[in-house]
Amino acid sequence: MRSETGVRLPVIDFSKQELKPGSPDWDSVKVQVREALEEYGCFEASFDKVADVRDVLFGAMEELFDLPKQTKQLCTSDKPFSGYHDATAKLLRESMMIDEAHIPGNIDRGLTNILWPQGNISFSKTIVSFTQLAAGLEKTVRRMLLESFGVEKYMDELNDATNYTLRAIKYGRQRTGEPTLGADAHTDKGMLTVLYQNEVHGLEIRTRDGEWIDIKPSPKSFIIMNGESLGAWLNGRLSAPYHRVVTKGNKVRYSVAFFANPRGGYRVKVPEELVDDKNGLLFKPFDYEEYLQYYSVRAARGDFTTDLKVYSNA
Repeated sequence: MRSETGVRLPVIDFSKQELKPGSPDWDSVKVQVREALEEYGCFEASFDKVADVRDVLFGAMEELFDLPKQTKQLCTSDKPFSGYHDATAKLLRESMMIDEAHIPGNIDRGLTNILWPQGNISFSKTIVSFTQLAAGLEKTVRRMLLESFGVEKYMDELNDATNYTLRAIKYGRQRTGEPTLGADAHTDKGMLTVLYQNEVHGLEIRTRDGEWIDIKPSPKSFIIMNGESLGAWLNGRLSAPYHRVVTKGNKVRYSVAFFANPRGGYRVKVPEELVDDKNGLLFKPFDYEEYLQYYSVRAARGDFTTDLKVYSNA
């Protein structure tokens, strides 16, 4: 059921110039971040700088998805959920994902030069600018979380073990006025997700009470969402929220999802500081890409309820 209670996600301001580790503003925001992720698994992050790239970003999304289908199909990948995925009879959603999006030059090599052999400098610059903003914000949120749980000494290790992937998504126009499912209810599998969308809403989050609430972020805001792998690394202290997309009306919805995922080969392992007599070990070490491969097989059958705790302890 959808909530009629007017529940809103917490809005946390990350635009302050004084937001530096150890400062009063930093410590205040750090508390808000932990409380929001403990309660909702996500929050709205106000971040003024994103307004500088908003128009060109969604212009680039339109340019990308307006390419001929046979051109978009040139973007392929052996990894689950990567490369180009076309709309289906069930879901009017197209997506394009690029791996290692944070590595300099990889936007060109893995995306732009494939789709535009003659080059498209403006497209690459736009995606790189957005990626830098999203990665900077994700690192800030992650550092705050690690400090909050007293395990900040692992920050460098996690940074080195992180693979950032970027997914551009288009939800097509509806042929009827009825709400249409654009993305099935699911949880994100990585560490943290940074979401940004155009003016067409549709994202819904499921609360602890099982109600679905509409998320309508400001044009200057990201949605920060906890992933299963971070919850596991923190030994169950945070949960990943179920979310879906339900589109309405005849406008195209564009969104960009920026995922911070554990790199393949890195064993996601609960820090010893988070295991004691009161908090037994809930998750055994696991390889994220092996888990994602397992999940992708289940998802292809329509099962989006895979339990990471069960998987890691199997």
